[in-house]
Amino acid sequence: MTRAERLTALLELLVNAGKLDVEEAATRFAVSAATIRRDLDYLADQQLLSRTHGGAVPNTTSYDLPLRYKSSNHGEAKSRIAARAVAMLWPGCTVSLNGGTTTVEVARAIPGAEPLHNGITVVTNAINIATELTVRPFIKIVVCGGVARPQSYELVGAMASETLSQLTPDICFLGATGLDPVAGITTHDEAEAAINRVMVQQAKRTVVVADSSKLGTVGFSRICHVHEVAAVLTDSAADPATVETLQGSGVEVILA
Repeated sequence: MTRAERLTALLELLVNAGKLDVEEAATRFAVSAATIRRDLDYLADQQLLSRTHGGAVPNTTSYDLPLRYKSSNHGEAKSRIAARAVAMLWPGCTVSLNGGTTTVEVARAIPGAEPLHNGITVVTNAINIATELTVRPFIKIVVCGGVARPQSYELVGAMASETLSQLTPDICFLGATGLDPVAGITTHDEAEAAINRVMVQQAKRTVVVADSSKLGTVGFSRICHVHEVAAVLTDSAADPATVETLQGSGVEVILA
């Protein structure tokens, strides 16, 4: 395991467990306690956690870690979701993508779809997605202005809203922190939720792309209600009861 991989694993463990103990982490990762202390000090310097005597605890932003530190949890499921999402596109269509690990996978799958090489337009408020796709000559990239959030690389604010409100994509693939039949589609940050809401309102059709771990989860700020989207694209491990409830609400559920 490289140091970068260990840092990612430490952050994931911290968020899941609510605390980290140096000795336990050293045993878990088969390194010395001194190595773990240096790792935790480094992450504390990056303001990704708070150091304690003998370990670390989450700080106020640990729940919303930058994408570069997020591990590939449910990576296989996200790849299947991305492949299914790209299969829903067609040459000449316009698609909008917000930020998030699943929508990044969707973006990465687009260049591999040969029929789309005849041309496609991608609208996004995520600067990492725009950077990754802009080198593809058959993809027209439309990026809104705004203030960049380092946690998700999304552009937010009035400038982003103004730009996106002038566009009407054929389809929006919407990533989210949580999807609950009652609470709706949610994310951690209210500024991101506001921009994502504009994307949903402007698209002719919105498909939520979320692995099964997101179903039943509720984030801080609602993007929209479930009935405001056309479909939910998730993986086959989705809870059958939740799937049935969503379908009963008139939402198509697609299992990848």
